[in-house]
Amino acid sequence: MKSFICRGCVNPVTGTGRTSVDIGDDACLELVDKFCYLGDMLSVDGDADAAVETRIRIGSNKFRQLKVRGRLYSSCVRSSMLHASETWPVRKENEVALERAEMRMVRWMCGMKLQDRFMSKELRGRLGLDDIISVLQRNRLRWYGHVLRKEDNDWVKKCMEYEVEGARP
Repeated sequence: MKSFICRGCVNPVTGTGRTSVDIGDDACLELVDKFCYLGDMLSVDGDADAAVETRIRIGSNKFRQLKVRGRLYSSCVRSSMLHASETWPVRKENEVALERAEMRMVRWMCGMKLQDRFMSKELRGRLGLDDIISVLQRNRLRWYGHVLRKEDNDWVKKCMEYEVEGARP
């Protein structure tokens, strides 16, 4: 497939490089660093930072909309924060960001401030919640089990055994 540089595709600042790709019929697609696809934020570098930030923002918005707390938090807010997280390449800083966002909401539901110095485990216990990292790991393991039970010729299962050729840093 050929890609052509269309008329407004030259970067106006540097005068070089492409900012869009011609797909034919006088139509151009803009080249972007990240975009939202089916509710999940995808970025060009392949990490989960943009997805985690987006999900935290969505979870916070859902949290503010709730009138009743408790079980609704787990089913509405947490599920929106962890949507599609089974496939994220999660790093420690992503886990920390999710945990901080959740604990902000848990403290608010319990009527506590950070200065009150209550243990997170105790506050989650009052609401009957597991910590969000445990839920994330449980969801990932459940998804992994689904993949293991797939047919051997299924493309998803084949991806588990795929090896990248060449040297990697």
